[in-house]
Amino acid sequence: MPETLPLPDSPRQGVERFELSAVPLAVARYDNVSMRELRTLFDTTFQAMAAAIGADKVHPAGPALAVYHGDPSQTFDVEIGFPVVEPIREKTLVGDVTIQNSTLPAGAAAGASHLGSFDGLGESWRRLIQDLRDSGDEPGPMVEIYVTEPSPDMNPDDLRTDLIVALAPRG
Repeated sequence: MPETLPLPDSPRQGVERFELSAVPLAVARYDNVSMRELRTLFDTTFQAMAAAIGADKVHPAGPALAVYHGDPSQTFDVEIGFPVVEPIREKTLVGDVTIQNSTLPAGAAAGASHLGSFDGLGESWRRLIQDLRDSGDEPGPMVEIYVTEPSPDMNPDDLRTDLIVALAPRG
């Protein structure tokens, strides 16, 4: 049985701590990007992913996600994609987008749920990171899981995004 994302049925109330499993992912990876580039990267990646899914090359096992490596206030690396039933057989090129295997970082983690528009994600991230630092934890890679699939006619207040931070080992 493949590992699954840590998604509770209802939104998390406050910050919760748990163990992350090494969930297989199919992603497009981008290095040294800034926040202003993200919308274009998400749009391009999800169009490429839709084509790869339609061509039976990627088999999603959950909602879309992004894994951020580094400080989002600077330049950082990001992986955008989906958890998958099984790793893809080979890298897949769709247009200019390379889809490849990755893995959700396993180990100690903390998470919270953001309810509402993507515009408020920054503040939710700041609160989560501050809570972790106040507890003496050192944040590692950060994951956004887009629990509610956005659509053009939906109310942005109905969106749920789960925020997860891998925690660096204490030592």
